[in-house]
Amino acid sequence: MECIRLRVKDIDFANNLLIIRAGKGEKDRTTILPDKIKESLREHLRRMKKLHDQDLAKGYGITTLPDALAKKYTNANKEWAWQLVFPSKSLVVRSVSGMVLRHHVQPSTLQRMVKEAIRKSEISKPSSCHTLRHSFATHLLEAGYNIRTIQELMGHKNVNTTMIYTHVARKSYSDISSPLDKL
Repeated sequence: MECIRLRVKDIDFANNLLIIRAGKGEKDRTTILPDKIKESLREHLRRMKKLHDQDLAKGYGITTLPDALAKKYTNANKEWAWQLVFPSKSLVVRSVSGMVLRHHVQPSTLQRMVKEAIRKSEISKPSSCHTLRHSFATHLLEAGYNIRTIQELMGHKNVNTTMIYTHVARKSYSDISSPLDKL
């Protein structure tokens, strides 16, 4: 669900990175941006930039910011870099200020979209957003990545949380040679 709060400035296409702000445990972390989605993400951002420009032309085009940032950078809420990558289709009016803005999509919207993608891909096992998160960690582990690296990518405070994935990862010893064979 962290992706619904993703902002344009948190995507680093050049280094294949995503910065997750206030993610699990309310901590920021960096994770990887898959090459396979870069072009479709760029296209999505082009469409969202067009929507943002249209909103600005109508006198809207602002987004919510954390309080400290909103006070420090008073016009940042209109800047493209601070806009949400997945904004709601609907505009909302803030009752106190009267400001018109777009929030992020609702978690239920994301869940519905993921369910539809799962159905279209004909995955037969029960799956969800959280299943994808678990699969990400499990596949990294199966590919031989260091448990500490996976811990950082997942945003786990304690490595024991990450160690849970060692129980579900398929173990293969065929590509491991014994130190005795190197003598």
